[in-house]
Amino acid sequence: MARYSYDRLSGQDTTFLLWETPNLHMHVASTLILELGPLASDDGGVAFDRFKHFIESVLHRIPRYRQKLKWVPIEAHPVWVDDPHFNIDYHVRHTSLPKPGSETQLKKLAARVMAQQLDRDRPLWEIWVVEGLEGDRFAMISKIHHCMIDGSSGVDISQILMRLTPDTELEEGPRYIPRPEPTGSELVRDAARIRLGMPLRALRGFREFRRETENLREELMLRTRAVRSAIASQSSYASPTPINGPLGPHRLFDWWKVPLADVKAIRRGMKCTVNDVVLTVVTGAFRSYLMRRRIDPSGLDFRVQAPVSVRSDEDRGKLGNRVSGWLVRLPVGESDPRKQLERIHETTQELKDSHQALGADMIIGMMGVMPNALVSLGAQAASGTMNSIVTNVPGPQFPLYTLGSELLAMYPQVPLLANVGLGIALISYNGNVCWGFNADLGLVPDLADFVTRIQESFVQLAKIAGVETSASGAAVEA
Repeated sequence: MARYSYDRLSGQDTTFLLWETPNLHMHVASTLILELGPLASDDGGVAFDRFKHFIESVLHRIPRYRQKLKWVPIEAHPVWVDDPHFNIDYHVRHTSLPKPGSETQLKKLAARVMAQQLDRDRPLWEIWVVEGLEGDRFAMISKIHHCMIDGSSGVDISQILMRLTPDTELEEGPRYIPRPEPTGSELVRDAARIRLGMPLRALRGFREFRRETENLREELMLRTRAVRSAIASQSSYASPTPINGPLGPHRLFDWWKVPLADVKAIRRGMKCTVNDVVLTVVTGAFRSYLMRRRIDPSGLDFRVQAPVSVRSDEDRGKLGNRVSGWLVRLPVGESDPRKQLERIHETTQELKDSHQALGADMIIGMMGVMPNALVSLGAQAASGTMNSIVTNVPGPQFPLYTLGSELLAMYPQVPLLANVGLGIALISYNGNVCWGFNADLGLVPDLADFVTRIQESFVQLAKIAGVETSASGAAVEA
């Protein structure tokens, strides 16, 4: 038995490290707004030490939060090792807005925090506690590297770092005892053993796959078609637009919240899926926004990447990435929202029938055995096949608490990709759908205007569906 301990990153997890550049950081982030409640300090701020103590008490349930990266010599593959010098003060930070702090100020602060790269020499996460927010509230800005989580596992983590009840009792977590890490030579030896064992593992995997598959020929044909569909979707470039190009170092962040009941009512009224509703709203917003930027949308091949979870029941509660994706063409040239939705519904149904997500998942799995240079080149090539990112993650439909302080809203931030200047992320929480908009300052300097167009597109679609929505189509704070 080895005297040391470590975990190898999967091929998909590794890609999020390799895609990172000085102006492109691959962390998933969110801004959470909570009531002060029992966490209010005597001076009206946040009882920070008490909050920090609470986070530290639950870290034993998320071992990855006390692990850092180590790279295998020669092979240059990353592994997770326990951080012998873990210090929570590097990860839980405290800052303040000038009272009374507005949500506009919070958005600017969140954008600056998100634009900073996580320290690769420490565990790859941070939580910023922000006090001073008006209305007896405070905020948490959370950053976790994408190599650690996807959207679904991020929701699981939020329920570990929070509670389902408003109790205020603090508990002591078990003492942290880091496990010994391997030396470079030990990692090289283990990597060689893994490489030599690949053919045998592949054979065993195929035998198991054959044993569990009722119709082997039909399943192999399905997977072949799925891979072909995934490759075909990446074989041409999307149309150039003002939101696409080289990214700078600065970001803008904005958000919006709408009742989940309104979204479901539109879904019922239009006889479609929630995802179809979201993509139609986004289509209307992009059409209007591009026209304001003096771009004729009629001839555009405008595509968005829509991540699709392939997480199985066995993967529930585990960190890491189990996500594939669709490349969806949005009909921005169509002016009628009803026809937009019909075309999107047809497109998403075709993507389901072609099993494109399965094919993309298989291709991503192959990245685990590719040289790092090829993975990086592949990422650069793939970035030209899309104009934006739209991800929709189902969240808990019940309130969460931190030491008695209720979570009021969570606004997600999806990382941008090369040449993609605007990303849209949604999460449903406790009866609302929270939209988060992450943008490159140079490519999308008027992000607030785009958010306004999202609101207007939503209200217009609700009207067509015969839904009286409480959502506002008015301009948001700049």
